[in-house]
Amino acid sequence: MSTTVTEEQKGGRQPAYESPVAMWIGVLAGLSVVIGGLSAVFWAMVVDLPTYKIVADGSAVITERGLTQIVASDVWFVITGALVGAGLGLVTWKWFQPLGWPTALLAVGAGLLAGLVCWQVGLLLGPGSFAERLTSAQPGDLVPIPLELRSFSALAVWGFGAITPVLLASSLGPDDEDGPSRRRRHPEEPEAEESGTIDDRGVLTAPDEPTS
Repeated sequence: MSTTVTEEQKGGRQPAYESPVAMWIGVLAGLSVVIGGLSAVFWAMVVDLPTYKIVADGSAVITERGLTQIVASDVWFVITGALVGAGLGLVTWKWFQPLGWPTALLAVGAGLLAGLVCWQVGLLLGPGSFAERLTSAQPGDLVPIPLELRSFSALAVWGFGAITPVLLASSLGPDDEDGPSRRRRHPEEPEAEESGTIDDRGVLTAPDEPTS
Protein backbone atom coordinates (compact mmCIF):
# COMPACT_ATOMS: atom_id res chain seq x y z
CA MET A 1 0.00 0.00 0.00
CA SER A 2 2.78 2.45 0.88
CA THR A 3 4.62 1.68 -2.39
CA THR A 4 1.53 2.50 -4.43
CA VAL A 5 1.00 5.82 -2.67
CA THR A 6 4.64 6.80 -3.23
CA GLU A 7 4.46 6.04 -6.92
CA GLU A 8 1.26 8.06 -7.29
CA GLN A 9 2.85 11.02 -5.56
CA LYS A 10 5.85 10.86 -7.86
CA GLY A 11 3.66 10.70 -10.92
CA GLY A 12 1.43 13.62 -9.92
CA ARG A 13 2.19 17.29 -10.49
CA GLN A 14 3.71 19.09 -7.55
CA PRO A 15 2.59 22.54 -6.49
CA ALA A 16 4.81 25.51 -7.38
CA TYR A 17 6.16 25.93 -3.88
CA GLU A 18 7.29 22.26 -3.72
CA SER A 19 9.39 22.59 -6.89
CA PRO A 20 12.95 24.00 -6.80
CA VAL A 21 12.71 27.60 -5.74
CA ALA A 22 15.53 28.69 -8.05
CA MET A 23 13.64 27.44 -11.08
CA TRP A 24 10.53 29.42 -10.19
CA ILE A 25 12.60 32.53 -9.49
CA GLY A 26 14.00 32.16 -13.01
CA VAL A 27 10.46 31.84 -14.39
CA LEU A 28 9.48 35.00 -12.52
CA ALA A 29 12.50 36.85 -13.91
CA GLY A 30 11.66 35.75 -17.44
CA LEU A 31 8.07 36.82 -16.97
CA SER A 32 9.23 40.22 -15.73
CA VAL A 33 11.44 40.69 -18.80
CA VAL A 34 8.63 39.80 -21.20
CA ILE A 35 6.10 42.02 -19.44
CA GLY A 36 8.65 44.85 -19.31
CA GLY A 37 9.15 44.63 -23.08
CA LEU A 38 5.40 44.65 -23.74
CA SER A 39 5.04 47.60 -21.38
CA ALA A 40 7.65 49.48 -23.41
CA VAL A 41 5.56 48.98 -26.56
CA PHE A 42 2.52 50.37 -24.73
CA TRP A 43 4.61 53.25 -23.37
CA ALA A 44 5.82 54.20 -26.86
CA MET A 45 2.28 54.06 -28.27
CA VAL A 46 0.55 56.27 -25.69
CA VAL A 47 3.19 58.99 -25.37
CA ASP A 48 2.80 61.90 -27.78
CA LEU A 49 6.30 63.35 -27.93
CA PRO A 50 6.52 67.14 -28.41
CA THR A 51 8.73 68.48 -31.19
CA TYR A 52 11.30 71.21 -31.66
CA LYS A 53 11.04 73.32 -34.82
CA ILE A 54 14.20 74.34 -36.64
CA VAL A 55 14.03 78.02 -37.64
CA ALA A 56 15.94 79.83 -40.37
CA ASP A 57 18.90 80.81 -38.20
CA GLY A 58 19.44 77.12 -37.24
CA SER A 59 18.09 77.35 -33.71
CA ALA A 60 15.37 75.09 -32.33
CA VAL A 61 12.22 76.40 -30.67
CA ILE A 62 9.37 74.68 -28.86
CA THR A 63 5.92 75.90 -27.91
CA GLU A 64 4.70 76.36 -24.34
CA ARG A 65 2.37 73.41 -24.80
CA GLY A 66 5.31 71.32 -25.90
CA LEU A 67 7.18 72.23 -22.73
CA THR A 68 4.31 70.96 -20.61
CA GLN A 69 4.26 67.71 -22.60
CA ILE A 70 7.91 66.94 -21.93
CA VAL A 71 7.03 65.23 -18.63
CA ALA A 72 4.32 63.14 -20.31
CA SER A 73 6.71 60.24 -20.85
CA ASP A 74 7.48 60.10 -17.12
CA VAL A 75 3.79 60.30 -16.21
CA TRP A 76 2.88 57.37 -18.46
CA PHE A 77 5.89 55.44 -17.19
CA VAL A 78 4.64 55.84 -13.62
CA ILE A 79 1.08 54.82 -14.52
CA THR A 80 2.30 51.76 -16.41
CA GLY A 81 4.63 50.83 -13.57
CA ALA A 82 1.90 51.00 -10.94
CA LEU A 83 -0.39 48.69 -12.91
CA VAL A 84 2.26 46.23 -14.09
CA GLY A 85 3.93 46.17 -10.69
CA ALA A 86 0.67 45.29 -8.97
CA GLY A 87 0.15 42.41 -11.38
CA LEU A 88 3.64 41.05 -10.80
CA GLY A 89 3.12 41.38 -7.05
CA LEU A 90 0.00 39.23 -7.20
CA VAL A 91 1.82 36.58 -9.24
CA THR A 92 4.75 36.61 -6.82
CA TRP A 93 2.44 36.20 -3.83
CA LYS A 94 0.62 33.34 -5.53
CA TRP A 95 3.84 31.45 -6.33
CA PHE A 96 6.06 32.20 -3.34
CA GLN A 97 3.65 32.72 -0.44
CA PRO A 98 5.01 29.72 1.53
CA LEU A 99 8.50 31.29 1.59
CA GLY A 100 7.39 34.01 4.00
CA TRP A 101 9.15 37.38 4.09
CA PRO A 102 11.45 36.71 1.05
CA THR A 103 8.29 36.96 -1.07
CA ALA A 104 8.35 40.74 -0.60
CA LEU A 105 11.95 40.94 -1.85
CA LEU A 106 11.09 38.84 -4.89
CA ALA A 107 8.15 41.10 -5.68
CA VAL A 108 10.30 44.24 -5.52
CA GLY A 109 12.95 42.61 -7.69
CA ALA A 110 10.40 41.54 -10.28
CA GLY A 111 8.89 45.02 -10.44
CA LEU A 112 12.25 46.79 -10.77
CA LEU A 113 13.43 44.33 -13.43
CA ALA A 114 10.30 44.93 -15.50
CA GLY A 115 10.77 48.69 -15.10
CA LEU A 116 14.40 48.57 -16.27
CA VAL A 117 13.46 46.51 -19.31
CA CYS A 118 10.61 48.89 -20.15
CA TRP A 119 12.95 51.86 -19.87
CA GLN A 120 15.69 50.41 -22.09
CA VAL A 121 13.34 48.97 -24.71
CA GLY A 122 11.51 52.28 -24.77
CA LEU A 123 14.76 54.02 -25.71
CA LEU A 124 15.13 51.62 -28.65
CA LEU A 125 11.54 52.22 -29.77
CA GLY A 126 11.90 55.98 -29.55
CA PRO A 127 13.06 58.32 -32.33
CA GLY A 128 16.73 57.86 -31.43
CA SER A 129 19.50 60.23 -30.40
CA PHE A 130 18.18 63.77 -30.11
CA ALA A 131 21.56 65.43 -30.67
CA GLU A 132 22.20 63.61 -33.95
CA ARG A 133 18.73 64.34 -35.31
CA LEU A 134 18.96 67.96 -34.27
CA THR A 135 22.33 68.38 -35.99
CA SER A 136 21.16 66.91 -39.29
CA ALA A 137 17.81 68.75 -39.31
CA GLN A 138 17.08 71.50 -41.85
CA PRO A 139 15.16 74.76 -41.27
CA GLY A 140 11.46 74.00 -41.01
CA ASP A 141 11.94 70.42 -39.81
CA LEU A 142 10.21 69.14 -36.68
CA VAL A 143 12.45 67.13 -34.36
CA PRO A 144 10.62 65.11 -31.66
CA ILE A 145 12.26 64.74 -28.28
CA PRO A 146 13.56 61.26 -27.33
CA LEU A 147 11.43 58.75 -25.45
CA GLU A 148 13.39 58.57 -22.24
CA LEU A 149 12.96 58.58 -18.48
CA ARG A 150 13.85 61.97 -17.05
CA SER A 151 13.05 61.25 -13.40
CA PHE A 152 14.80 58.10 -12.19
CA SER A 153 12.62 58.07 -9.07
CA ALA A 154 9.74 56.98 -11.35
CA LEU A 155 11.44 53.58 -11.55
CA ALA A 156 10.77 53.06 -7.84
CA VAL A 157 7.03 53.03 -8.56
CA TRP A 158 7.44 49.66 -10.28
CA GLY A 159 8.94 48.13 -7.14
CA PHE A 160 6.45 49.83 -4.83
CA GLY A 161 3.54 48.73 -6.99
CA ALA A 162 4.79 45.12 -6.87
CA ILE A 163 5.26 44.94 -3.10
CA THR A 164 1.91 46.56 -2.26
CA PRO A 165 -0.26 43.47 -3.03
CA VAL A 166 2.16 41.28 -1.07
CA LEU A 167 1.97 43.49 2.01
CA LEU A 168 -1.81 43.74 1.81
CA ALA A 169 -2.28 40.01 1.32
CA SER A 170 0.05 39.14 4.19
CA SER A 171 -1.57 41.64 6.59
CA LEU A 172 -5.20 40.95 5.70
CA GLY A 173 -4.87 37.18 5.31
CA PRO A 174 -5.56 34.64 8.05
CA ASP A 175 -3.01 34.43 10.84
CA ASP A 176 -1.53 30.99 11.37
CA GLU A 177 -1.27 31.61 15.09
CA ASP A 178 -5.05 31.80 15.35
CA GLY A 179 -5.62 28.34 13.91
CA PRO A 180 -5.83 24.92 15.51
CA SER A 181 -2.04 24.83 15.96
CA ARG A 182 -2.25 27.58 18.53
CA ARG A 183 -4.89 25.71 20.46
CA ARG A 184 -2.74 22.60 20.37
CA ARG A 185 0.25 24.60 21.51
CA HIS A 186 -1.65 26.05 24.45
CA PRO A 187 -4.21 23.43 25.46
CA GLU A 188 -6.72 24.38 28.04
CA GLU A 189 -6.00 22.73 31.36
CA PRO A 190 -9.01 20.90 32.73
CA GLU A 191 -10.31 22.23 35.97
CA ALA A 192 -9.61 20.06 38.93
CA GLU A 193 -12.72 18.51 40.31
CA GLU A 194 -13.08 18.85 44.00
CA SER A 195 -14.26 15.76 45.84
CA GLY A 196 -14.74 14.89 49.45
CA THR A 197 -17.13 15.55 52.28
CA ILE A 198 -17.75 18.53 54.50
CA ASP A 199 -18.05 17.88 58.22
CA ASP A 200 -20.00 19.87 60.80
CA ARG A 201 -17.18 22.38 61.11
CA GLY A 202 -17.24 23.13 57.37
CA VAL A 203 -13.89 21.45 56.69
CA LEU A 204 -13.44 19.62 53.37
CA THR A 205 -11.93 16.19 53.81
CA ALA A 206 -10.73 13.73 51.19
CA PRO A 207 -12.71 10.51 50.74
CA ASP A 208 -9.92 8.43 52.25
CA GLU A 209 -9.33 10.85 55.13
CA PRO A 210 -11.19 9.81 58.33
CA THR A 211 -13.43 12.43 59.85
CA SER A 212 -13.18 13.24 63.56
